[in-house]
Amino acid sequence: MAEDMKQAALDYHANPRPGKISVELTKPAVTSRDLSLAYSPGVAEPVREIARDAELAYKYTAKGNLVAVISNGSAILGLGNLGPLASKPVMEGKSLLFKRFAGVDSIDLEVESESPQAFIDTVKRIAVTFGGINLEDIKAPECFEIERTLIDLCDIPVFHDDQHGTAIVTVAGMLNALELAGKTVEDARMVCLGAGAAAISCTKLLISCGMKPENILMLDSKGVIHSGRTDLNQYKAAFAVDTECRTLDDAIENADVFLGLSGPNLLSPEQLGRMAESPVVFACSNPDPEISPEKAAEARPDVIMATGRSDYSNQVNNVLGFPFIFRGALDVRASKINEEMKVAAAYALKDLAKEPVPQDVLDAYGLDSLEFGRDYIIPKPMDARLLGAVSAAVAKAAVDSGVARAEYPAHYPLKSVDDIVY
Repeated sequence: MAEDMKQAALDYHANPRPGKISVELTKPAVTSRDLSLAYSPGVAEPVREIARDAELAYKYTAKGNLVAVISNGSAILGLGNLGPLASKPVMEGKSLLFKRFAGVDSIDLEVESESPQAFIDTVKRIAVTFGGINLEDIKAPECFEIERTLIDLCDIPVFHDDQHGTAIVTVAGMLNALELAGKTVEDARMVCLGAGAAAISCTKLLISCGMKPENILMLDSKGVIHSGRTDLNQYKAAFAVDTECRTLDDAIENADVFLGLSGPNLLSPEQLGRMAESPVVFACSNPDPEISPEKAAEARPDVIMATGRSDYSNQVNNVLGFPFIFRGALDVRASKINEEMKVAAAYALKDLAKEPVPQDVLDAYGLDSLEFGRDYIIPKPMDARLLGAVSAAVAKAAVDSGVARAEYPAHYPLKSVDDIVY
């Protein structure tokens, strides 16, 4: 990062008040009567009501619009295991995005835990406070067991954004890219470089959307994950296939799709050159992708490309998903975020990219025009229509799949955060 940007980031977090979030009051607290209603003796009345019927917590407290953003700091962005305290700026940032884009209140919680089970126990004990839990920056493979166990133990949505948020946005863009390339997800051959949380979740969601497991070659640091390997954990083993391919050089031959969730500069121009016609390349390593867009375009002018960076077209950005996914889930009091809801979110994003782009979005990015095509396969984060499109799709999928405990909201689809009914 350039020195001026580094200092700007530090100043942003430090001034004029440390951090990025605070607590606001939603009720008056001016008179003696206000305080009597807010605390003693008036507070005893909602306490009695909730003790009688736990569902009334959604009526008398902030639970229904409150999400916990929780991490143990074991996989912070691309920085690695720096511990829970160092993860706090990231978790505060997630809370900022929840509020800014979807009107969701959230609080960051950084957990010192000696084991995955200790982390699970901690989260389970505090889950009653919240309407949903967003897990963040937890390393693989522990993150899979942590999330699975907490989903089973909690009756509110538990969502590991590094897995599923990345997957939803990736799949949305991937489906559009394949369409532009004149290919189908059912027939596409994909090479996935990386076998961590995001890679596995992206691949699983692509399979849910029609990609065939036998058309996928996944690679970890030791090469292709094939059926002859004996060093695979259960999560990687699910993607082992019977193949003679052992390296990226072997796997990339005539592939339709390259999905990179690994590290910088790992796909060479020569390897890209051996992919099929109109190759789809999602090089999502941050800050440096597996191949730069400039090198990719030079090697293959027919490439359709996405990265994780905001300074290139087609950014795979989780903010396109998680605020609105939780908004929809909270507004129907979903007990979980299931596969149907994830697929619905991906298709909502996919379809929104095909709609005419409003002028305010063009203005926000300093553009004269923008339309569905090779350089626009994923909506822009500042597109206000995301709130309505994604939250509505998620809420409907929750109702249709039977995990909602409230009806589809009468005030949907949302136009702005001002339309939210708390």
